[in-house]
Amino acid sequence: MNLSASNTTLFLIAYGPPGPLTYGVFFLILILYLATVFSNLTLMLVIYLDSTLHKPMYIFLFHLAIIGLIGSSTICPVILQYLLEDVKSISLTNCLLQTFFINVYGTCAYGILAVMAFDRYVCICKPLQYHSIMTPTKVKLLLGVTYFFPICSLAVQVYLTARLPLCKHTINKLFCISLAVVNLACVKPLLDSLYFVGLFVVFCFLPLVLVILSYIKILTVSIKASKTAQMKALKTCAPHLITFINFSSAALTSVIYNSFYDHLSNVGSIFISVQFILIPSLLHPVIYGIRTQEIRKSISKLLR
Repeated sequence: MNLSASNTTLFLIAYGPPGPLTYGVFFLILILYLATVFSNLTLMLVIYLDSTLHKPMYIFLFHLAIIGLIGSSTICPVILQYLLEDVKSISLTNCLLQTFFINVYGTCAYGILAVMAFDRYVCICKPLQYHSIMTPTKVKLLLGVTYFFPICSLAVQVYLTARLPLCKHTINKLFCISLAVVNLACVKPLLDSLYFVGLFVVFCFLPLVLVILSYIKILTVSIKASKTAQMKALKTCAPHLITFINFSSAALTSVIYNSFYDHLSNVGSIFISVQFILIPSLLHPVIYGIRTQEIRKSISKLLR
């Protein structure tokens, strides 16, 4: 990273001036953020305290909640701070760190959702072999891969971005994202662009393909099964499928907005920007808490 990175100041210009509407948005985002933190911490606490939930699916869900907290805590406090300030500035170093943690949130969450799809595939398609396949060692290995490769690859991306000379210092976004920072550069090396495309293919496209293939196999097996088995498979997969569609939709909306739209209203920009971080992180624990009987029983037991 360039030594001047900490001395370089960037300005985020997507915010409007403080006013009654801004304060209303501030309290709404604050409530959503607190609800996100509460729901994820509650889910993690329930899984941690109830030994009957120490199974692969719930271990993956525990880590999905951790990633949700990382994503929401990276963005929401910053947005809340800037909503109340007149000048929205950030050092290049902090900006790059922000992009790093946002990308870690997106890639690791998608990776965990792909691993959860594999877990559902093994559970439904190979039930007799489930415990021999999804061993504690295999679970740790899958989680290690899900964290290690994205974090290392994204650290290289941050290094490459930090090397670029900047010709502009204003970002028309609410927070720093990789594409917006790269667009400030005077030059865009081909190698860097190819590396970014490679990251997208590996950490976005491949998990999507793995999830689709897993559910095609699950659907193929379920069609041949009895009605009871089909209902059990649907009940088992529904929370994950809803969560995956919810996260993918939020991610797609965010990518389209950040890539093509720079001139929405201030309120529109805020909600489209934070929905990728807040909505999935808030809904994932709620979906699993409502749809999963074991978690509902554990919460009731803990409350009693």
